[in-house]
Amino acid sequence: MRRYNGNNRRRRSIVENDNPDRWLISYADFITLLFAFFVVMYAISSINEGKYRVLSDTLVSAFKTPARATEHDAVDRPIQPTPGPPDKVEIPAPPRIAPLPGESHVLHMNRIADRVRQNLQPLIEQDMIAVTHTNLWVEVEINTAILYSSGSAALEREAYLPLQKLAGVLKELPNHIDVEGYTDNQPISTTVYPSNWELSAARAASVVQLFIQNGVAPERLSVIGYGEFRPKVANDTFAGRRQNRRVRVVILADKQARRMLEIERHASPDSRI
Repeated sequence: MRRYNGNNRRRRSIVENDNPDRWLISYADFITLLFAFFVVMYAISSINEGKYRVLSDTLVSAFKTPARATEHDAVDRPIQPTPGPPDKVEIPAPPRIAPLPGESHVLHMNRIADRVRQNLQPLIEQDMIAVTHTNLWVEVEINTAILYSSGSAALEREAYLPLQKLAGVLKELPNHIDVEGYTDNQPISTTVYPSNWELSAARAASVVQLFIQNGVAPERLSVIGYGEFRPKVANDTFAGRRQNRRVRVVILADKQARRMLEIERHASPDSRI
């Protein structure tokens, strides 16, 4: 006969009442802690610079320790102006070659031509630049060998020095300036330059841009593209085609000088055409 034992019943009751899905509670707690961990990591990785600086300044004030300047502080802190001239200080400009009272176009253009030759004499001696003039204009022809490669309007490295020296003279003048671009008769058809018209204009425009960057007033500049239709010499040799790929800078005496220039070019096709 089995003896009744109340302790055994209570033990069985406790064992039978254990929930087999109790592990889900621990798993849910673990997932929650893992989610919180990643939230904290994300918050740490996305530092708010403003709040960080407030916290830093607060700690510095609390400990009364002078803060050391950092690279970020140097970037973010407004730059204090250094002692110097006032904002509106007029820097003396180089002497301008303006017409003298009562001076004729002839004398004025002669003075301009002399100034151009004087400043560009080393380049003239190296046949990099040729200067001619009349009573109404001064022409500066630049050897294309130092300006562009074939089929390109991008200035070569060797072109910058002579063009910058020329710009230093041109910015002193009050005269209007035409920049003319020319090509040889070799056909070109690209997405950038569909024809020699676009190429010649782009070459002149690249020179104009360099002049503007070096202080020449843009309102005094014009771009003209002649393409292949104003050859200097015949295009039947390599040397001839090379001469025809050129840029001319024309300094005009007045508004009427352009018309007179075109008339003379048409009247003398063998002279500076």
